[in-house]
Amino acid sequence: MAGGGLEAVFMQNRATLLRFLRARGAGDAAEDVLQELWLKASVGAAGPIADPLAYLYRVANNLMLDRRRGALRRERRDQDWTEATGGPEIGVSDSPSGERVLIAREQLMAVEAALKALGERTDHVFRRYRVEGASQREIADELGISLSAVQKHLQKAYRALVKLRRRFDAD
Repeated sequence: MAGGGLEAVFMQNRATLLRFLRARGAGDAAEDVLQELWLKASVGAAGPIADPLAYLYRVANNLMLDRRRGALRRERRDQDWTEATGGPEIGVSDSPSGERVLIAREQLMAVEAALKALGERTDHVFRRYRVEGASQREIADELGISLSAVQKHLQKAYRALVKLRRRFDAD
């Protein structure tokens, strides 16, 4: 079966593959894993596939096994790091001190004030890009401005934040 046939089987069984991934532990990441499944399956299919649905399920299962192994490696690495660095001390809180919390709040208020001082559009562009994760192209389209204008707004915000950071470091 050619790549087009594999794509047709994938599209026909998309909902069941998604349920399979969720049942295997993908949870909220199931859509992302499904996209990864299609990328791996379509690239990995070098020739005709006798049973394309079974092939897709096998690739999905392998992806979930890879994710599980990766999670176990991360947990092991974190545990090894904690043990190597002595781990958290008994009776000592990992939480920042009250003074650190107050300093952080003051700095956050200063950052917010600096962004507001740059103007509503620059503040909006910066927050959409850095906080909400929108692409520069999306922001340009939303605001009806050029990509270059978005980049200039971001540069303006970055310059202000660098200046503010230098002030924090000097204090």
